[in-house]
Amino acid sequence: MDTVKLTINGKEVTAPAGSTILEAAKSAGIYIPTLCYDEAVEVYGACGVCVVEAEGIPKLLRSCSAKVSEGMVINTESERVVKSRKIAMELLMSAHDGDCVAPCQLACPANTDCQGYVGLIANGEFDAALKLIKNRIPLPAAIGRVCPHPCEKACRRKKVEEPINIAQLKFFAADLDLKGDSYIPECAEDTGKKVAIVGGGPGGLTAAYYLRQLGHEVTVFDMMDKMGGMLRYGIPEYRLPKEILDAEISLIEKTGVRLCNNVKLGRDITIDMLKKVNDAVILAPGAWKSSPMRVRGEDAQGVYGGIDFLRSVIQGSPVEIGERVAVCGGGNTAMDACRTAVRLGAKEVYVIYRRTEKEMPAEEIEIKESKEEGVIYKFLTNPTEIHSENGRVTGMTLQLMELGEPDASGRRRPVAIEGKTEYLPLDSVIMAIGQKLDTADFSDLELTDRGNILADEDYFTTNIEGVFAIGDATNKGASIAIEAIGEADRCTKVVDAYLKGVKYEASSPYISKRDDEKVDVSDREVKPRTNAKVLDADYRSKCFDEVSLGLTVDEAKKEAERCLECGCREYFKCRLLSVAQRYDIKPERFAGAMPQKYTHDENAFIERNTAKCILCGLCVRSCREVMDISAIGLLGRGFTTSVSPAFALPLDQTKCTNCGLCVKLCPTGALTEKSTMKKQVPLNEQYSIEHCELDGKDCEVLVSRYGGKVMRVVPNNDNARSVDRFELINKFVKE
Repeated sequence: MDTVKLTINGKEVTAPAGSTILEAAKSAGIYIPTLCYDEAVEVYGACGVCVVEAEGIPKLLRSCSAKVSEGMVINTESERVVKSRKIAMELLMSAHDGDCVAPCQLACPANTDCQGYVGLIANGEFDAALKLIKNRIPLPAAIGRVCPHPCEKACRRKKVEEPINIAQLKFFAADLDLKGDSYIPECAEDTGKKVAIVGGGPGGLTAAYYLRQLGHEVTVFDMMDKMGGMLRYGIPEYRLPKEILDAEISLIEKTGVRLCNNVKLGRDITIDMLKKVNDAVILAPGAWKSSPMRVRGEDAQGVYGGIDFLRSVIQGSPVEIGERVAVCGGGNTAMDACRTAVRLGAKEVYVIYRRTEKEMPAEEIEIKESKEEGVIYKFLTNPTEIHSENGRVTGMTLQLMELGEPDASGRRRPVAIEGKTEYLPLDSVIMAIGQKLDTADFSDLELTDRGNILADEDYFTTNIEGVFAIGDATNKGASIAIEAIGEADRCTKVVDAYLKGVKYEASSPYISKRDDEKVDVSDREVKPRTNAKVLDADYRSKCFDEVSLGLTVDEAKKEAERCLECGCREYFKCRLLSVAQRYDIKPERFAGAMPQKYTHDENAFIERNTAKCILCGLCVRSCREVMDISAIGLLGRGFTTSVSPAFALPLDQTKCTNCGLCVKLCPTGALTEKSTMKKQVPLNEQYSIEHCELDGKDCEVLVSRYGGKVMRVVPNNDNARSVDRFELINKFVKE
C-alpha cells in the first residue's frame, strides 16, 4: 500500500495515499470535530466544522474531503480554524430550537436532573431515581419536604395547568429508600488527604458526602448536639420529622465520614488548629444570628428572633409566648414561626407583613395551610414600636402602608400612609425577618460589608490558603438549603483538585435553551396535579405530627407521567452540543426567524423534531445509501429547507422500517428513540423477545416480524442499549 507522510499539530503521521486528512488524523488519535460525516455514507461536507489549516494553502480545507499529500503540514486548532468553527457553530445553533436541559434542572441551584428522576419514577424505576437524585442531593427526603422548589416555578407544565410536583416526588423516592435496603454509594480508594468541615448543616454534610466518595478522609465539626444545622434546628417537626433527617445523616456517616458534635469554632477549635492537621478546611457554619427589626422597644422581654424561637421549641424548651403572638416577616421562617405558635397553644397568632399576600416570598401552600390553622394576616402593615410594661411586651404600633413603585427585588415598594397607624395588643413578638453570621469566631477571615465571609463565588476560596467557605455564612448571606447544597457540590470539585495539586477550571458550558414565550403546549391533554393528602387542619394544629402524608406509589407514578420531557434525551451523547461546548460561541449574533417550525412527529419507535435539525443530511443519506429505502428526504430550498418523510407523510405512513440507523447517526437529537418504547409495543404474534451475543454481551431485543421479514429490532436490556445499534440490527436482518 502506498503511503504518505504528513505533520498534524506537530506530530508526524503516516497515512494511506488517497485517504482524507480526517482519516489520517483519526488514525493518529487527533480529534477533528465533525457533524455531517460518517464512514457509512458518502462525504457531504455541509457542516463546515471539520476545517483545518494547511501550510501553503490560502483557504481552509474541509478535512472530511481533502486528501493527504506528501509533506503536508496541518494545524487543526489554529486561530483561523477556531474562528471559522465558531462562526459555523453559531450559524448552526442560531437555527437550532431545542432545550439541551430541562428548565426545571436549570432552575435548581444544585443542578438536579429533575426530568431524569421524574421519568424514572414514571417508569417505576424507584431505586434508579433515588441514585440519580443522590448524584446531587445527599439529603433528598429532608430537602423534598422543605425546599421551596424553584424547579417547579420553572416547570413548563404550568403552561398546561400546574407544575409537576417535583419536590414530593423527590421525597417519595427517598422515603422508599429509607424504608428498604438503603443506598450507600461506593467510595474511591483512600487518597491519604484529610479535610475538616466546620458546620454540619446541609452544606457541610453535602461537602462531606461527596469528598468521602472521592476517597478523602473527612471530619465534620458542629457546635450543636446533633448534625443537621438549620434543617434540624430551624425547621419544625411537622414539616420535617427529625427521624427522617437522622436516617439520612446516618447514611452519610456510613460512607466513612466522621461526625463530631458539641465542638465550636473559637471555643474548642480554631482555623489554625484545623489547618495544621488537615490538607484543606471548608467553612459552612451557617447563619445563626437573628436579624433585628431596628424598631423602638425590640429589647423588651417577649421579643424573640425567628430562628431562636424555633430552636427553643425543637430543643424541647420553648420560650414563653403567651396567648397573643405577632410574627413579623413574610418568608418561610415566618410561616414556621406562626404555625409553631399555633401548636404551642397561642389563641391569637398574627403575621405582620408590609406588602400584600401577592408579594410574600413564602410558599403559597404554607400561607394556605396556616390560614386553615387559624393564623390571622395583617397585610400592608409595618411595626414602628413595641410597647411594654415592667419590661414585658404588651403590644405593638403598626404603620399602615400602601404599595408604590417596584424596588430592586421587582416587588412594589411599601410606602407609609402618613398619619395612619394601628395598635395591636400582644404578649410576644417573633422577628422572622432574616438571619446572619455571628462574626465573633471569624476574625481571621476577610468579611464583606454585610458581615459575611468573603469567598470567591466560583472557587469558594477565602483570604486564607487552603480554607474554603460555602453557604449562608458567605457573600450574599442566608438563602435556601438547596443553595448551600449546590455550592457544596461545586466546592468539592474545587477542593478535590486542590488536594491533587491540579488547577480546576470553573466554567458554564454552552447549552441551547428555548424561548419560553414561544413554547406551545396547547396540544397537551389537561391532567390535574396530584398533591399528597394532608392531616386535617383541626387535628394538625394541636400537634407536631407531619402534615403531609406523602404520595402513594400509584399517585407518584401518575404525577410523574405528566412530565413534558422538555430536556433533550440525547444530551449526554449529542455531538452538536459537544462541539458547541469546545468553543466560546454566541449564536445570538445570528438570531432571526427560525427556519423550521417546532414540530413533533412520531410512531411507536422513533420521535422526530425538525426544529432541532441542522440539515447535516446524515439521516437522508443513510436511509438512501445504506438501507436503500429513502423514507425521508430534503424538502424545499435555501433557508427554508427541511428534512421530511416522503410526500410529507407521518413517519408511520412511509416505507420506514424503524431500523434506527438515522437515530444512531443524528448528531442533534432531532431523531430519537422513543423513551417509553417497550411499554407501547404489544407482545402479540408479530413480536417476540429474542437474545443474541454481541461484543461478548447477552443482548435482549424486541423483534417485530411481518411475513417472516424482520421489520424492527428494539433494544430491551442495558446490554442491547450499550452496543452498536446498527450492528445489532444487522445481526437479526442478516439471520
